[in-house]
Amino acid sequence: MKSYKKNALSSDRKQRMDSIGLIFPKEKNVDKRMSWEKRFDELCAFKAQNGHCNVSQNDEQNKCLGQWIKKQRTSYKKKTLRSDRIQQLNSIDLVWDLCDL
Repeated sequence: MKSYKKNALSSDRKQRMDSIGLIFPKEKNVDKRMSWEKRFDELCAFKAQNGHCNVSQNDEQNKCLGQWIKKQRTSYKKKTLRSDRIQQLNSIDLVWDLCDL
């Protein structure tokens, strides 16, 4: 696998690995984006069920989602959250500052 990561894997070897169903990891940025979209979809579903986006990190059923929201709020405060993501989260009325609850 190290050869694959370094793009040093021969095409013949890659084809043989493909033929047995070995799945190679995608680009990191694509995986992160997909993961972000998945969490956003989870948040939308949570809001549809609960009427709000305030997921507690202490909620065992939604612990990962709560941690993800905390990370989004932190990135927002540090001004490192992409504007398209801010718009998406604003569109579902995410409260950025917990003091505003």
